[in-house]
Amino acid sequence: MSSRPKLTSLDAFAKTVEDARIRTASGGIITLVCVLIVLLLIRNEYVDYTSVITRPELVVDRDINKRLDINLDISFPEIPCEILSLDLLDESGDVQLNILKSGFEKFRITKNPDGTPGQELPATDSIALNNDKSLSEMAKPVPGSDYCGSCYGALPQDNNENCCNDCETVKLAYAEKLWGFYDGSNIEQCEREGYVTRLNERIAANEGCRVRGSTQISRVSGTLDFAPGASFTLRGKHVHDLSLYDKFEDKFNFDHTINHLSFGNDPISRDLVQSTHPLDSYHVVDGLKQQVYDYYLKVVATRFEYLKGGQPLDTNQFSVITHDRPLMGGKDKDHEHTFHAQGGVPGVSFHFDISPLKIINREQYAKTWSGFVLGVISSIAGVLMVGTVLDRSVWAAEKALKGKKDL
Repeated sequence: MSSRPKLTSLDAFAKTVEDARIRTASGGIITLVCVLIVLLLIRNEYVDYTSVITRPELVVDRDINKRLDINLDISFPEIPCEILSLDLLDESGDVQLNILKSGFEKFRITKNPDGTPGQELPATDSIALNNDKSLSEMAKPVPGSDYCGSCYGALPQDNNENCCNDCETVKLAYAEKLWGFYDGSNIEQCEREGYVTRLNERIAANEGCRVRGSTQISRVSGTLDFAPGASFTLRGKHVHDLSLYDKFEDKFNFDHTINHLSFGNDPISRDLVQSTHPLDSYHVVDGLKQQVYDYYLKVVATRFEYLKGGQPLDTNQFSVITHDRPLMGGKDKDHEHTFHAQGGVPGVSFHFDISPLKIINREQYAKTWSGFVLGVISSIAGVLMVGTVLDRSVWAAEKALKGKKDL
């Protein structure tokens, strides 16, 4: 019995006598408004509690030593497949010449009578330079054969130590000598294989070329380079045979459409396409022959981890800066104070820079259970407190007005 007065003195929730309470219409209105606001706030808290958000985290990429896939689908409507070459160069010093035979498919883009792109046909009969064999291997005489094709002075043949038995070997020998190969006319091997006739027919028909496929790169900075003519590396320089490309002043240019470009696995969700495929459906139609187009890509490895236990998705996002310039250099047409450098090779180049960091995007609920409960309690308490202050203010105002009327 002695402890009861002590507990009552600590009561923070003092009760009022029922007879002392006065109910007013304004208080009822304020109560209804407070109830509606509380219900609305509780609903918003529940929506936040059940909503899923993605929180990014930046970490060091531990897979930096693994090779990375490049998925590419690009169309060149104004240059035949026979003239087009694709090279891969990186900062480590590795050079892969004409990788169109490694994981890529080429399709001839025919033209309709009105000049618009027509049917796409597999370029199965097109000659491609630089297969898996080197020039020395390709030019070895065939054992037991009396035939030794001429290399037309590109390789020594005094004792038949080198034989150019097919058009591709001659073309490669010319490239190593930095000689202009043109269309292979008057070269017996190319004439016999029908390469000259086939090439000139496709040039006359203004055919284009579509390249689609994948290749692997080291996770270092490098360049994927589309250019005309046979490519070769000599004394540290990367050169191309532009003889056929420059032969026709009114034909060939590097107008192009990037149908698809991505790194690594393609994302399943369409919401990710903007950051993982920013160049998809990108068109360039300038009609300029002596023009180089550069794309500077910043590639970042990205991992998506899903809340409901789905399979994590590993892909790569990239940003891009586009730039083009004429080979002759000079003042920029759009910016009078900008001057372009002179020289280079016409074509399309993708310069990629691989980031050593990795982004991990984790899905999670916006609020925890404790955060939801705390938000509900805070909403109720805040609304009731504001309602109490407002009710007292209205009650005091009503009393003041009633007192003036009684006077």
